[in-house]
Amino acid sequence: MSASSSRNSVNATDLSHWARRANRAVGALAPLWLAQLVLRFGLAVPFFRSGMSKWDGFLQLNDVAVLLFSSEFQLHLPGGPYPYPAPAVMAFAAGSAEILLPILLVFGLATRFAALGLLVMTAVVQLTVPDGWPIHITWAAMALGLMASGPGKLSLDHLLCTWRGGPNKG
Repeated sequence: MSASSSRNSVNATDLSHWARRANRAVGALAPLWLAQLVLRFGLAVPFFRSGMSKWDGFLQLNDVAVLLFSSEFQLHLPGGPYPYPAPAVMAFAAGSAEILLPILLVFGLATRFAALGLLVMTAVVQLTVPDGWPIHITWAAMALGLMASGPGKLSLDHLLCTWRGGPNKG
């Protein structure tokens, strides 16, 4: 082996070693439990805020929410757009889910199911507001991340799983 090829292999080894150390350092700055916590809050906030805007009181849907579902919102499907079926029921279901699912996410309770529910809602929102895809894809990515990785150590899911002595995978 020539001296220059020996120097190149040493440099490549040094570079590989440095890259592994840098990777570990960055990973230490962003532990999985922290990423999961931030994902839960990041996904919960926009849906909760939207849900709060639909209510005038306990189980009292405001007129604007029903009006939006009956006259403004439409589903952009092939051959459409189409009006929402049963707009009052859809407004109530959306408003309820936008309150309940984010609360579950914040507490980390039934996290994967709450994330799945918000992923489905995101798909419906995308069909309603097709030009909003840049933010919708972000919501979908957060929901998928939570569905894949779980709620993290700072969650009721983790606490319940630990308390029951079951397998704890996130």
